[in-house]
Amino acid sequence: MENLRKGFPVLEQYTYLNTAASGLLPESVWEFRQNHDLDFLIGGSVFKDKQADALTETRELVGEFFNCEPSKVALVPNFSYGFNTLLEGLKKPQKALLLENDYPSLNWAVESRDFQISYAEIDQNLEKNITEAFEKQQPDFFAFSIVQYINGIKIELDFIKKLKQKYPETLFFADGTQFCGTEAYNFEESGLDVLICSTYKWLNAGYGNAFMLFKDGVQGKIAPKTLGFGSLQGKYKAHEGNFIGKFEPGHQDTLNYGSLAEALKLINKIGLTEISSRIESLSAKAKAEFTKMDLLEESVVKRNAHSSIFNIKGGDKLFQHLRSKQIIVSQRGEGVRVSFHYFNTEKELDLLIKEIKEFGI
Repeated sequence: MENLRKGFPVLEQYTYLNTAASGLLPESVWEFRQNHDLDFLIGGSVFKDKQADALTETRELVGEFFNCEPSKVALVPNFSYGFNTLLEGLKKPQKALLLENDYPSLNWAVESRDFQISYAEIDQNLEKNITEAFEKQQPDFFAFSIVQYINGIKIELDFIKKLKQKYPETLFFADGTQFCGTEAYNFEESGLDVLICSTYKWLNAGYGNAFMLFKDGVQGKIAPKTLGFGSLQGKYKAHEGNFIGKFEPGHQDTLNYGSLAEALKLINKIGLTEISSRIESLSAKAKAEFTKMDLLEESVVKRNAHSSIFNIKGGDKLFQHLRSKQIIVSQRGEGVRVSFHYFNTEKELDLLIKEIKEFGI
């Protein structure tokens, strides 16, 4: 376990329980970034001539990691850019289904456009609420986060797959930013039409890079209007009017997308099964302990499966107390949000619980 922690210097000075806000930069990714810019410094355009190969490697690594053909993987700078480009390619008006209080970058993007919007409530009956909303509204598209950023509620992915089978004409758009990198996910066999993910959290790839995965049937239903010289550059974008090229109109950043490639190589080296197992074990213990201490909302306690993100009771004073003990967490909603990644330990969870008890909750 200690070997997995050595690649993250932040862990030497903090108890870092805040991946849900910002993942850590691994030393291996930092080293790549140093070498990348040194090569650019001394090579200029000679180095940049290799740009297409670098982007191809990243696209293929993402595709292999999530079981999606590389020709259906778009590299974008962040979730918001990709999602807004996607929405601009939809014919309007359309009926949209969202989740109440979902991540602002998702809901705001839909709400700022001329869609007829309905909502499903996020609680212990999330899937039932969504089912009822579908029966009532028959939405043209359903956009949602797989894991909720405030309290960590995770939607049942088998439910999404069955729902898509029942409503094949509805487009399913998912934000995987709080999910991707925590467990294996087979996009091709999923119920999603589009998965979008910023990779600075659980994939530990740094900022400025994200990806989009597409199913075959999407191209006939979405017509992005963005276009640029970069839209036609690269192994998988060679023909005019290609679909993923419309999400990549300009010069692509090999530093940031190369960072994503290095982050995926690190995860592959550790093993996603190992990572998932560690996260699941910590999450189960945390939920059990927090439940005994009456720190969680009812909607989280009553659900069987959960992510490794928890919102515990306590306001600014608890937050400041934990920070004074070098325990890094976030304030979200009405509580304090803690999150556990594979480099965290039961010892750190025990320390958190000890400090919460000493604080007096």
